[in-house]
Formats: sequence, C-alpha cells, structure tokens
Amino acid sequence: MGRWLLWLLMLTLAVLFLRLYSCKKDKDPSPRNSEVWDPDSQGIPKIASLYTDAARIARVSLYRSSVGHDYSDFTESCRSMKHYFQPLDTTNWYTLPIWSPISGSITRFEQEWAGSKIEIASTDFPAFRFVIFHLNAARMFQVGDRLSEGEYLGTHIGVQTYSDVAVIVNDPTHQGRMVSYILTLTDKAFSNLTGSLPIQREDFIISKAARDANPLECNGDQFLPGDVLPQWKDLK
Repeated sequence: MGRWLLWLLMLTLAVLFLRLYSCKKDKDPSPRNSEVWDPDSQGIPKIASLYTDAARIARVSLYRSSVGHDYSDFTESCRSMKHYFQPLDTTNWYTLPIWSPISGSITRFEQEWAGSKIEIASTDFPAFRFVIFHLNAARMFQVGDRLSEGEYLGTHIGVQTYSDVAVIVNDPTHQGRMVSYILTLTDKAFSNLTGSLPIQREDFIISKAARDANPLECNGDQFLPGDVLPQWKDLK
C-alpha cells in the first residue's frame, strides 16, 4: 500500500509540473516575432531593401518635410512623415520598377487617385508595415498574399506624382508610429541608394526638434507656403 501511495503521489506531481510548464511556455512568445514594437526603447531595425531602382532616382524628400501633404501620426502633426522619391527627368517614370522591400504579407491593397496603395507587414518584424503609394500593379493583389523581398510589384504610376513610401510601426499604444523608411534600410541598401556620396542616414531626416522649432501651417492636409527648412536630399 505504501509503495502504491508513493507512486500515485509522484504521478500527481509530474502531471502538475507538466501543466505549469506548459502554461509558462504559452505565455512566453518569441520577442523576435512580436507584433508590437517600441521604437523609443527598442530602436529601429535595419530590415528593408530598396523598393525601387536607385540609379533612376534624382532626389528623396526629407522626413518631416513639407513635400506633398500632411502625413503624420498621433505624436506629431502638420508634416510629411514619409519619403518621396523623384525619378530623373531623363528616365521614363512609367517604367520605374517597384519591388517589395521586405518579405511579408499584404495587409492592405486599395485604389487611390493615382494607381494603387499597397501595405506589407514584415514576416520577421510583423509590427513594421511598409506602405508604397501610386503603384501600377503587375497583378490584382489580395490581402493575405505572401511576398518575398525584392518581388516585382509593378511600376510607378507615372509623371502625375512622385513615388512615395512610408513605414508604420505597431507601437505599445496600438495607434501606429511613423518612422523613416531610410532608417529601416540595411547598410547594403543604404549604400546602394547613396553610392559614393558623403551622406548619412540623418541627412534624410528633419529632426522633431528642428521641425517643432520651425512649424508648418496646414489647411486641412495641405501645407501653406513658408517652410524655411530644406525639403530634399539630392542623389544626382
């Protein structure tokens, strides 16, 4: 009888241990695949490649510039928190290729006034969503479609507008934080963009402090004239 009770006690303890261990594992997801990311405390990972042909780009607008229209997040206002890529005048804007900058899945695909807008969530960093505007899509993409980094998406819509790209991060507030696409580029991609020019990543960004000290005025989402800060970084 004593051996039977001892065996039963050991079996009960083993079952309890397995249950506790299983619960602990369920509540410990891999941080690498986190769908929430805090840019302030975790920084901005270098995960993206170029989404278009840098050899055909003349200049890139600065983050927080007055190029285009107001495109800001809940932490800032009246500034463009994306980058416009202006093709060379000598290139055919209608044939400028557009590629997926990361491996991921499509979270949004919709028509806009000129072409389509596509949003892609990174596979390795799902909190990061890359938005490419004014795409002449190679096919009718669907939400949920899987894409590989560098996969051909189509071409730029044409001369009626610049090509532009934005990056939205699902931060702990779940309201969406904007970060500069330039900061997400791998070192190789950034080198391919700038070539031999003595340019740093920060040269593509107007700091929040500088923009706050020189605020823009908006009428709706349109900027009013009078920006005293630089708007573009020349590549050619």
